[in-house]
Amino acid sequence: MKAVVLAGGYATRLWPITETRPKMFLPVGENTVIDEIFEDFEADDRIDEVFVSTNERFADAFADYLTDSPFKKPTLSVEETVEEDEKFGVVGALAQLVERENVDDDLIVVAGDNMISFDLSDFADFFESKGTPTLAAYDVGDRERAKSYGLVDLDGDEVIDFQEKPDDPKTTLVSIACYAFPAETLPDLSTYLEDGNNPDEPGWFLQWLQKRGAVHAYTFDGAWFDIGTADSYLDAVEYALDGGTLVADDAIVENSDLGDVVHVMSGATVTDSTLERAVVFPNVTITDSEIRNSVIDEGATLEGVDLSGALIGSHTSITEGDDF
Repeated sequence: MKAVVLAGGYATRLWPITETRPKMFLPVGENTVIDEIFEDFEADDRIDEVFVSTNERFADAFADYLTDSPFKKPTLSVEETVEEDEKFGVVGALAQLVERENVDDDLIVVAGDNMISFDLSDFADFFESKGTPTLAAYDVGDRERAKSYGLVDLDGDEVIDFQEKPDDPKTTLVSIACYAFPAETLPDLSTYLEDGNNPDEPGWFLQWLQKRGAVHAYTFDGAWFDIGTADSYLDAVEYALDGGTLVADDAIVENSDLGDVVHVMSGATVTDSTLERAVVFPNVTITDSEIRNSVIDEGATLEGVDLSGALIGSHTSITEGDDF
């Protein structure tokens, strides 16, 4: 069995934090999202190779990351894009990877920015027991939120209908970016695309497959975070920190109030400040400031500021009275 970790997005909604850094490398507690995925695949003996599908812009960053990582299975597979508007769509990129890497085994596909509470080996167990195309599904419990996702209607654990970002959701059970395909269905990727179907979302491909045969859904409780915005990233950090704080041993925090969900990383200094729901990257200096619902990138300097909902780029300097 093979696996693909989708890591080709440009995460423009998280810029400048992710302008030069893949969002899969964003820390969530002591780990990163993509490391959680790698750990699951590394421990599953059925999976002998993990392809990390990324773009040309981030290829070197991923190559360096994998070289320094403890994981043995991941290998890099690069799609030929450097900008958001050049992307092939997820289905298009997956079809190219299958052809490029000559994949002819059963295949598990998961988004590298998905933070999920289940073990991927459990998902693989379910997939093997069914022997059909399989997706993972999560109940978001809110019809307004469900409007932003592809929804699935089930009979038992078999998918009988799909809704893609509907105005009037029939269910709150959403398909997340975790899929499995039997080897014999992989040529269908090319057929699907050649017929002019939507290349962007794998859910459309699963819907196309469901009209031709059985598709099953692995449902789970617990947690799922689709990290695409600052709010969803901070939600994932909150889950990883269990609502608490994490301060690196060599960080300096003096005369400051750290509220809930605060991560202060190595080499950072926080003095005479209040932080609430904030991620502070290495070597940041914060003085006499109030920071809420914000992400402060590496090497930034903040003094005498009051920030809420901010994304501050690396090595940015902001002092009281500055326009930004």
